[in-house]
Amino acid sequence: MAALIFRGVAFEFRSKRSLPAWRVAWDHAIFWGSLLPALLWGVAFANILRGVPIGANFTYLGSFFNLLNPYSLLGGVTTLLLFTLHGAVFASLKTTDDLQARASRTAKVVAPAATAAIVAFLAWTYVNAHHAHNTGLVPPLVPILAIASIGVVGWLLREHLDGWAFVATAVGLICLVATIFLNLYPRVMVSSISPAYDLTIGNSASAPYTLKVMTVVALIFTPLVLVYQGWSYWVFRGRLSRPAQPGPVEPVAGADFDASPLTESGTS
Repeated sequence: MAALIFRGVAFEFRSKRSLPAWRVAWDHAIFWGSLLPALLWGVAFANILRGVPIGANFTYLGSFFNLLNPYSLLGGVTTLLLFTLHGAVFASLKTTDDLQARASRTAKVVAPAATAAIVAFLAWTYVNAHHAHNTGLVPPLVPILAIASIGVVGWLLREHLDGWAFVATAVGLICLVATIFLNLYPRVMVSSISPAYDLTIGNSASAPYTLKVMTVVALIFTPLVLVYQGWSYWVFRGRLSRPAQPGPVEPVAGADFDASPLTESGTS
């Protein structure tokens, strides 16, 4: 949460001063404020799948270091690579010239690593579920589609099909999330101590009145949020480019007029 807050602040404060050191510092804040949530998202959900020490009173009995295990770290690396790939493909769709070229190169470099990571993570997830005799409700097509969607991104980028590459990364992420939650069902958090201490939909749900109120709120405001998001993406649908950098203007000898370059809206 702190990283997300710091990231949002960085976007606002970066443009407050034109000093290079000031902007570089806030660029670093944006970078780390984006990297940490992408990494920790996978760590968190991998631990939820693997199981954490939840006791008889449904309280967490472990420490911070219980959460840093090989499986959860692989989950964090997987989501970090997938989100980076998704963002790089999106950036290649929204930019031009050298910005687009850099985003496309980044996506091509990240794509093979993201494919390897999602294969390893989903394979390990299947092994864990098989050993626990709990594979949830995951149809085999869902994880296979997740792997296949990420696997074809590199080829789509080489064929300059950036739009389809973006669709493929989106499908891969959706299928990965679906695999996680279908694997958990009907649990919401697994106890590594005993299955009797698992948090399930039934024993962790809010009171019926709260659920009714939140259902009404969701039915009203979710469509509004979706419409607003769609409208904002439509407004900013154009590609971005670097502003033109005008060269130095040579003064004209004997001229008594302003020799500064004309803007785009100027007349000659």
